Amino acid sequence: MSEHNYKFNVTMTCGGCSGAVERVLKRLDGVKSYDVSLDTQTANVVTADNLDYTTVLNTIKKTGKKVNSGEADGAPQDV
Repeated sequence: MSEHNYKFNVTMTCGGCSGAVERVLKRLDGVKSYDVSLDTQTANVVTADNLDYTTVLNTIKKTGKKVNSGEADGAPQDV
């Protein structure tokens, strides 16, 4: 089974911010793993093949955090 690797640069100012991003990713169907880093302001997400970039992006945006940039499988994407 194939998978996608998505990377987002997200403005997070505290542990609560990174925790909010982790909580929404944990509940999203199709997410295999994720690594949210407050230090590097990134969220790296590995998903099943059927979970698209836009869905993950919109899920992160629902936390109210600003997504500055994003990549899907190494290719820059619109945010």
